[in-house]
Amino acid sequence: MFNKETKTALQAKEAALWLAFAPIAFQATRALRDMGILTAVSKSGSKGITIEEIMEQTNMNRYAVRVLLEAGLGMELVIVNDKKYTLTKTGYFILHDELTRINMDFTQDICYKGMYHLEESLKEGKPAGLKELGPWDTIYPGLSLLPPSVGKSWFDFDHYYSDLATPAALDIVFENKPKKLLDIGGNTGKWALACTAKDPEVEVTIFDLPGQAGLAQKTMKDAGVENRVHFHIANILDTSIPFPKGFDAIWMSQFLDCFSEAEIESILSRCREALNDDGTVYILEPFWNRQQFKSAAFCLQQTSLYFTAMANGNSQMYHTDDFFQCIENAGLKIVEENNQMGLNYTLLKCKKA
Repeated sequence: MFNKETKTALQAKEAALWLAFAPIAFQATRALRDMGILTAVSKSGSKGITIEEIMEQTNMNRYAVRVLLEAGLGMELVIVNDKKYTLTKTGYFILHDELTRINMDFTQDICYKGMYHLEESLKEGKPAGLKELGPWDTIYPGLSLLPPSVGKSWFDFDHYYSDLATPAALDIVFENKPKKLLDIGGNTGKWALACTAKDPEVEVTIFDLPGQAGLAQKTMKDAGVENRVHFHIANILDTSIPFPKGFDAIWMSQFLDCFSEAEIESILSRCREALNDDGTVYILEPFWNRQQFKSAAFCLQQTSLYFTAMANGNSQMYHTDDFFQCIENAGLKIVEENNQMGLNYTLLKCKKA
């Protein structure tokens, strides 16, 4: 997918110029979407709509409507005939596609300002852009403290992809009916709750930071399963705090990409010790080199830079070559790999080597 040149010289220069103005194009696209212009154009259907009609529907002045529409022409979000604007296919997806909306809101609310500090982050190995959101060393302690609209953008992004993989993953994890399951990075408790619904006998332990664990504790109590869901509240990077032990299964969904390779090896080594002899570690991750579509790989490659500048400064969405080496170094072996989970996820089933 990424092993040969695909553009002519003219196409390559055009792509380079698009990238040169990409931040401006992004903000113009957001304005067209959020200020109601694309909605007005969409509602007009194939007959199209004039600037005057858009002004009336959006309560915007002529100048504002005109400059945004002209930018939209260049970005191929709209086309114009006889001074009437209609929506293109790209404009349709910007306006109506949930995945595109979630990615755009995440980029705007979580990443945009912080990306100004990307070079600093790369040089220092720290998320230098995080100061645009809050005074934390990593983003994770601050997730429960973000303004509601900003927090929503993060959790929508975090959950959308993994949620699509949950039903099939549950079937695989519960094939052998684990009695005790450790959910590392349990977040809001959605997976733990799904496990208690899947098997009325399973006991789940959520391992997470205090802020996220607090959200999950409320979720479990509201669902009436607090007697079967326990909590191990700690920073997983604090190696002085031992993992709880005696688990038939350990679950990590879109979790290990939040850590450097050395940290992943440390976490997996401790997972190995927390397992029963025949226990299984299940790892659900999106690997950029396992994607069917180039656009999906592109999204994951760019998301890596969110980790660089905003999240922790040292992790990424991994290539399998690098990730699988971490698993081997931790004394585990992959016994099964399923690349058909949800939209773009891989489920790895690992045992003690």
